[in-house]
Amino acid sequence: MPPRRHGPGAKGPVVNLRTAGPVSVRRGGSAVLPSVLTFLVIVASGGLLLMIEKGLLSGVETPPPIGAGRRPHDPRRTGGLQPANDDDVDSQILQEIRNRTIRTVCGQKSMPQDVWSLSALQRRTLLQHVLVNDRHRFLYCYVPKVACSNWKRVLKVLSGALESVDVSVKMDHRSDLLFLHSLKPEEIRYRLEHYFKFMFVREPMERLLSAYRNKFGEIESYQRKYGVEIARRYRKPPAKDAAAPRGDDVTFSEFVRYLLDEDAERMNEHWMPMYNLCQPCAVRYDFIGSYERLEADAELVLRRVGAPPAVRFPERQTWYKPVTAETLHYFLCGLPRRLLRELLPKYILDFSLFAYALPNTTAAHCRR
Repeated sequence: MPPRRHGPGAKGPVVNLRTAGPVSVRRGGSAVLPSVLTFLVIVASGGLLLMIEKGLLSGVETPPPIGAGRRPHDPRRTGGLQPANDDDVDSQILQEIRNRTIRTVCGQKSMPQDVWSLSALQRRTLLQHVLVNDRHRFLYCYVPKVACSNWKRVLKVLSGALESVDVSVKMDHRSDLLFLHSLKPEEIRYRLEHYFKFMFVREPMERLLSAYRNKFGEIESYQRKYGVEIARRYRKPPAKDAAAPRGDDVTFSEFVRYLLDEDAERMNEHWMPMYNLCQPCAVRYDFIGSYERLEADAELVLRRVGAPPAVRFPERQTWYKPVTAETLHYFLCGLPRRLLRELLPKYILDFSLFAYALPNTTAAHCRR
């Protein structure tokens, strides 16, 4: 069954829910699960009412971790890696939390169980975002605004198309890259079954804000294609003698209103939910890295796939403008509460499956 769509009509009291601290876990032979609050977030979200009606969250039992019961630090999964420091241990705990959360939700009969159970649109979107490296036998599902340009640069180095990740060339996002959708069905099946599969995720609202600032603040093609349309949709009709909108002054509130009117499965890839892009219910990813610990997780992946020691993950460009906690706080707290209440359910699977807490936008927090 296709993933649920979380549209503008899906409302629920989700804004004030937030985990109070790090996700609690139980170690040993018992399950390592996100806190109960993560599931309360799902239940509280009107965007997932259909999931509840189908019993998706009822009677949930602890599933085994991804990888036929092997723990994330099993040498067979990590290329012989063992925890080197506390950061590695933290990463493995997060991997296990994500694995078990995904298996808990995705293990239900109503969710897609493999790539071939997706709708044609969902499958096309997924296969167009999975990159293949046959030399090192891995698949990478790229998510825009989660360091995907740098990962594509790494793939080009590994395939021999680029000499080094430091080569100063404009990134071509299509050439010298092999996409899974270009292969035959039997070739796709083989690679999905036998290759190491990974993706990287980012705090959903931070990723959304990054896309807004980049595309509407810097990229003229996006301003013309999307910005002009947004201005026409959500502003009062201009006076007859007023200049036509150029799309370079779209506000964040206008952008959010546009998102609420969009079908998540047909969005532009830069703001499409990560769930819809990479379909973690249909693909059993061996590793889900975090943008928040990009360098360490990228190094783990490169070691796991057997990349040559000289190949490293690129450093961030000097012109890169990070989304700071203060910037995110400013933009989210500046949104009308109604818009945020309706926006969060649209990305609720990104929050819950990848173990991100919902943003705190209570009046008291926003006054800080």
